[in-house]
Amino acid sequence: MRKLIEQFLKFGVVGVIAFCIDYGVLMLLSQVFGVDPVLSAAVSFCVSVVFNYIASMKYVFQRRDDMSRQREFIIFIALSVVGLVINELIMLAGTAALGSGAIAVTLTKLVATAVVMVWNFLSRKKWLEAKDPEQQ
Repeated sequence: MRKLIEQFLKFGVVGVIAFCIDYGVLMLLSQVFGVDPVLSAAVSFCVSVVFNYIASMKYVFQRRDDMSRQREFIIFIALSVVGLVINELIMLAGTAALGSGAIAVTLTKLVATAVVMVWNFLSRKKWLEAKDPEQQ
């Protein structure tokens, strides 16, 4: 259980940094350049996924020896696309309900981030991480 808690904490640190990248690009595009918040969220999400892949596979999850980096990356991207869909649906619903002002976009993005974070941790742990020999 301790290993799982430590892993989740590392995942949280990587996630906070990825969120800062995601949120920063989102706010820059939507609030400074006037790009639609839903489109801005998609772009910012994709930018943060690149960082997240590198950091997650280096610091959070133990690589599987039976999986090539190419396959690992493809699975990571596929799982991230599901996360992107979840993110976009929440952003669409939230901005439709609350508007596209900075506070509304921020609140909506926080909800989307929390939901996607759970998806990301559970899905990556299931499909990308090597099995712990002690738990088999």
